[in-house]
Amino acid sequence: MSWQSPGRAAGKTFLITGASAGIGYFAAEQLAASGATIVMGCRDSAKAGVAMQAIRSRVPNARLRSVPLNLADLSSLPASVGALDADRLDAVVLNAGILLPGPDRRVSPQGYELMLATNYLGHFALIAHLAPVLAATADSRVITVGSYAARTERLDLTDLQSERDYRSKRTYGRSKLAQMSFGFELDRRLRARGVDTASVVVHPGGALDSLTPARPPLFVRTTAQRLRGMPAGVALHGKDSGAKPITRAVLDTAITGGQLWGPRVFGLRGKPHRETPHPHMTDFAVATALWAATTALTGLDPFGS
Repeated sequence: MSWQSPGRAAGKTFLITGASAGIGYFAAEQLAASGATIVMGCRDSAKAGVAMQAIRSRVPNARLRSVPLNLADLSSLPASVGALDADRLDAVVLNAGILLPGPDRRVSPQGYELMLATNYLGHFALIAHLAPVLAATADSRVITVGSYAARTERLDLTDLQSERDYRSKRTYGRSKLAQMSFGFELDRRLRARGVDTASVVVHPGGALDSLTPARPPLFVRTTAQRLRGMPAGVALHGKDSGAKPITRAVLDTAITGGQLWGPRVFGLRGKPHRETPHPHMTDFAVATALWAATTALTGLDPFGS
């Protein structure tokens, strides 16, 4: 049976963070067609409801539910996991992320730089809370959604929260690099502990709103936006296409832990394919130090002894 076969994931449960917009929404829509129950982890319950309405207009038999999830507030995560109320969890897609504009550094309720807290620390903590149900589910998966921006960044573990030198785009890129490093290191640790959970890293390439199909009432693209985006379509693609590496990593059983998947054409657009990670993404010493620093910040250690 093809990994794309409709209904092939019936009976399974997939949790997607940040599923009410952008790439997370399209991952939810695509995975809903597999027959699985899609749990949409969203900060805004109203937006989650609109997203579910949009999915059901295209996948009438979609099995959907939502849970409140604010990754920036680490203290809220145990309640979110409790609301999940699942005795099995076949995949978690760590997708939610923010890119803050402007020069002002902002912090989370715990005082951590907000992009690092949302994009990385919250996902690290979420997996720690979900570890028991993931370990109890045969062949479960953690899919970490990184970014093309991580290719050109390097982590500064002496200034992990950008307290000395804050620049929005660089801080964002570093938060996504931290996320990707976590995904690869998580798989190493899972293998070492003999846990039957695979950790796969993906990225969406260059995904633009102007190249993304409309999903009213959630997202409507005007004619002007479509025309402005057409030239970029030579090198980039829409968020629907950007979600496809996620969908494949969740469903294709031939994909194994520790792999990186992204768009085929220069890592920016096209069908999903396996990539070779850049060495700085899988640096063992950096990953080990980052894990230790993150454990100290969150007080948690996913799948730790």
